[in-house]
Amino acid sequence: MPGLTIPVPFPGDVPTHPLLVIDFTLVQAGYPEELDRLWKAATELGFWYLKNHSLDDEVAKMFHVCAEALDLPLEEKMKFEQGDSGDSFGYKARGTIATDKTGTRDNVEFLNISQDDALSWPRVTHRTYPSIVNEHMEDTFVPFVRKSVDVNNTFLSFFEQRLGLPQGEFSRLHDPRRVNGGEARCIRTPPKQETTGVGAHTDFGSLAIVHNRLGGLQVMPPGTDQWLYIKPVPGYAVCNIGDTLAIFSAGILRSNVHRVMPPPGEQSQFPRYSITFFTRPDYEVVLRALRDQSPLIAEAAAKVPEGQYETGSTAGEWVARRIRNLRLKNREGWFGSQGTEHEGVKGR
Repeated sequence: MPGLTIPVPFPGDVPTHPLLVIDFTLVQAGYPEELDRLWKAATELGFWYLKNHSLDDEVAKMFHVCAEALDLPLEEKMKFEQGDSGDSFGYKARGTIATDKTGTRDNVEFLNISQDDALSWPRVTHRTYPSIVNEHMEDTFVPFVRKSVDVNNTFLSFFEQRLGLPQGEFSRLHDPRRVNGGEARCIRTPPKQETTGVGAHTDFGSLAIVHNRLGGLQVMPPGTDQWLYIKPVPGYAVCNIGDTLAIFSAGILRSNVHRVMPPPGEQSQFPRYSITFFTRPDYEVVLRALRDQSPLIAEAAAKVPEGQYETGSTAGEWVARRIRNLRLKNREGWFGSQGTEHEGVKGR
């Protein structure tokens, strides 16, 4: 089954960055030591491994169905292409987004399934999808989305408490009863590629959970200009903080720069699949530091230039602008696609 087996091991001679391993069962149980480790990961690098997340069965189904969907003829997939206006949901063809300021084309294709469409199924909230997605919405996509939402809601509840925010504040900002940008993503990189799959960026939303079996994900550690692979570990997901949590927390939670490259070594001879779930705030939420609700956030906001975490954008506008600026037809705005660690937040 694509993505589930590892044809050759990750090479031992490429630079990697170690990640803290977080046990989700211990986080759920409220173990203080594990919560401290999660806080350290979220505030220093913004990335961590997650074990015991209980998503394995759902992820296995996602790999299988997504591989079938991405195997559809291109003309069929293009009926569901996102376009250039900033829509995130649907199919993204290879070579349609820029990976750098010179306009180098990406080499990945992916299919994004809206959280709203999964949870409202069979009612359409945003758009329709290929027939194979519809056939497996109830047995594959809906369970994956629901369990992923639960995992990320657990993290949001902890971050809210540690930041000193009122109980339920992050739940209010990520209310699944309102329209939001959350989505499940199926991504495929063809074998024997040499160029960047997804260029350097920070994530658009609040939290991401990534499942993959081959290497390719790279992170740039804070304070350096060095790219290091994150080694895939069987049974572990990779989680990371996105822009909106960094903004809400005035930079306390770190949205770190990362990119997707071809798998290293002999792994490059095989197609690379990954499954990701993104949690994003409700579209109408204004992205700003929550300084008036937390002394800790107020203190952090006072240490940065005035307005750095006052975007003037709603979450819906933020995502649409960043996606729109990635598209080759809109490349003059490419720097605006990069996120919170590129030239600050204000004016994005």
